[in-house]
Amino acid sequence: MASGSYTRKTAQQSSSEEGVTTQIPPRATRQLRVPQESTQDDSYNAFETRPAAPASRSLSNRTSAKASPKKPLSPRPQVAAITPPRQSERLVRSEGKPGSYWLKPWVFCSVGAIIFLAILLSAGIFQRPSLNYFFSNNLQAYDIQVGGDQAGSWQHDPRTKILPQSGPYAVLSKPSISADLINQVLSAYKSPAAGKGQALYDLGVEYGIDPAFALAFFMHESTFGTKGEATKSLSLGNLRCIPNFRCEDNFAQFNSWEDGFKAWYQLIRNLYIAQWKLTTIDQIIPRYAPAADNNNEKAYIASLKHAIDTWHANQIIVQ
Repeated sequence: MASGSYTRKTAQQSSSEEGVTTQIPPRATRQLRVPQESTQDDSYNAFETRPAAPASRSLSNRTSAKASPKKPLSPRPQVAAITPPRQSERLVRSEGKPGSYWLKPWVFCSVGAIIFLAILLSAGIFQRPSLNYFFSNNLQAYDIQVGGDQAGSWQHDPRTKILPQSGPYAVLSKPSISADLINQVLSAYKSPAAGKGQALYDLGVEYGIDPAFALAFFMHESTFGTKGEATKSLSLGNLRCIPNFRCEDNFAQFNSWEDGFKAWYQLIRNLYIAQWKLTTIDQIIPRYAPAADNNNEKAYIASLKHAIDTWHANQIIVQ
């Protein structure tokens, strides 16, 4: 027979088993969180698991544990995705004002216009009548620069002397008119070169050319400097642009009438006579004033001869 405390414990245990149903708490295993989508990196996507609490933990402890909020994990700083701004936004940010959207097109248009104008200008320069040659109907080339493109060979006087020649209208000869007659002719025609007769005469003697021919060219080209380009170029023979002198309107601009006289004498003596062997008016004019340059060669030759004949007869005005 059991007796004492054992007997009482057995009795109490059996009575409690018969009348009272003891509520057994569920296992104290922490319920796992349902995984949620996250934008954090992969190390934070793994579910957090912890070992289950021991069964001996009291219900009150479990309740307090559930009641206490869980300390959230501090998320890593997220890097915002960089999206390229729209065209208008880029222009506004770079230029500072919305109107600058049209700046680049205007710049490109301006540059294109400048290039186009430069091309037109260069084309116009090359198309001017200052080309080295004109071609006649028989495709013969004429130098319309009147020797301007060969100025390096005739602007400097050669050392070789050229002997005077005889014959009708031979350019290389002694003066056939006086300096006084030249001045009378210039004064009668109200030439701006009036009083320069002595300079024209002396240069003819220096270069071995009869000054009557120089005066005849002066008359035919510009009526002694009263008409055409010679009124400002001070050129006896309307020479094209040459080195050492200013160029304007495709003609050489001389500083004085004396400079214009000398350049003409150099051209005829050093180029036409010394190099090309052209010694008479009939030979010189087809090269000096070719028909391809809109000249009437025959009329030009006849005009020069008539003027020279008039002055040889001591007459001033050429009829």
